[in-house]
Amino acid sequence: MKVFEANNICKNFYSTHALTDVHFDLEEGEVMALAGENGAGKSTLMKCLLGIHTPTSGEMTLFGKPYTPRSPYDALMQGISMVHQELCLVPSMTVADNVWIGRVKRFAPRGLYQPELAVKATQKLFDDYGIKVDPRAQVKTLSTAQMQMVEIGRAISYDPKIIILDEPTSALSESEVEVLYKVMRNMTARKTSIIFISHKLEEVFEVADRVTIFRDGHSISTRDVRDLTMDTLINDIAGRKVGNIYPKLDASVGKVVLQVKNLTKAGKYKDISFEVRAGEVLGFAGLVGAGRTEIMDGIYGIEPVDSGEILLDGATVANKTPRHALDNGIAMVTEDRLRRGVNRKMNVKMNMTLAYLYRICKGGFIDLRQENRDAQEMIGTLHVKTAGPEMPIWSLSGGNQQKVMVGRALLTKPKVLIMDEPTRGVDVGAKQEIYEYCNTLAAQGLAILLISSDLPEVMGMSDRMLVLREGRIVGEHTRCDGTTSDEVMSEMFGVAAGR
Repeated sequence: MKVFEANNICKNFYSTHALTDVHFDLEEGEVMALAGENGAGKSTLMKCLLGIHTPTSGEMTLFGKPYTPRSPYDALMQGISMVHQELCLVPSMTVADNVWIGRVKRFAPRGLYQPELAVKATQKLFDDYGIKVDPRAQVKTLSTAQMQMVEIGRAISYDPKIIILDEPTSALSESEVEVLYKVMRNMTARKTSIIFISHKLEEVFEVADRVTIFRDGHSISTRDVRDLTMDTLINDIAGRKVGNIYPKLDASVGKVVLQVKNLTKAGKYKDISFEVRAGEVLGFAGLVGAGRTEIMDGIYGIEPVDSGEILLDGATVANKTPRHALDNGIAMVTEDRLRRGVNRKMNVKMNMTLAYLYRICKGGFIDLRQENRDAQEMIGTLHVKTAGPEMPIWSLSGGNQQKVMVGRALLTKPKVLIMDEPTRGVDVGAKQEIYEYCNTLAAQGLAILLISSDLPEVMGMSDRMLVLREGRIVGEHTRCDGTTSDEVMSEMFGVAAGR
């Protein structure tokens, strides 16, 4: 039985054709994966489905009846829920209050809201699906992975007929991904249909029944996953043959640029020591909560260290704020694009040039010509898909916003570049572009610190790799030492290899 169907959907934004004659359908109780490069049209179609955009032409049907949602709330009331890639929780509220936000009347039997009733309902919901988050906890105390699970729990609480999952595993550990898969199996067993959007293509083969491939605003094909190979899927997405996914090139490694000695932050990491050289990519592997991001926050001055020493070109530096780090030649592409990255009120150019404007000021005035030249050059270099530098940043796909963040860091002309999950939410073609640009930067003598939850990525793109567990370095490997992913995983989990 077809739950949803879209025929000949077109969506134009002035002269830009975001969708052209798109066809899409969804069966009851199936998992349909959407695959395509950033800007291919996946998000635009989902926004039409949610009532955020109205199609320029074409028709949609829900359970065989014409479907024209006026707003996301209208879509939700008709049985369509979505877990967005960017977190949309209220940090100061509890988990339970976030799950039932806007629906607290059900927990006010005599007109007075009783929080414990919401907590009990949340606990039952979480127990049913295996979500392990305390309903009483304030959201601001949770990890990014826990927040993602709360978002999923809230979406499920509406008992939707269709649920859209946009990059749901991007912030989850392997054990939490398994919980999500269990949740998905429970939903499809209850005849809930799932639209699954992920740039981790191995997940498509793991969870999906069918996959619809988008390219340049067109729906290219819909296929049964059992009839696909990984090579075919990648090449269909890109519209060209994609070579080595991790195109790491050997670079000439020079002198030590950054050295850290015994960095410690109470409760997060202890006695962290390492060095990175010019032209070297130093990778950091570890489970969620192992301390990778926290260490980078300490180096960059987001959360200053309690003790230890940071040396740049042999001289001690004290990065008490990110501005100090930038002045000292250290730039960072942060893990959380929404809360620490883009400014949604600004356009593409301003987001890209924000961190270095003080360097192109003359007599208190910004050199606008220089700013425009630099922004245009970086947009071209990183292949940012945008109608122009004056476009609002929110009009770009998540992957293209990520490229803007990379451009912002590079415009500061750093000696050390910290890249924390630089390819999260980025399609396979854009990933390869970012990797190739890493090669270029390394060849130019930049020292790169690469943090990634994708183990093949960090192993494939690093000259050297440090493995972290519970805030400590527990292993170090080079590209050529023959270390396997199983051995690295054993170090991450703290168990003997082969067990």
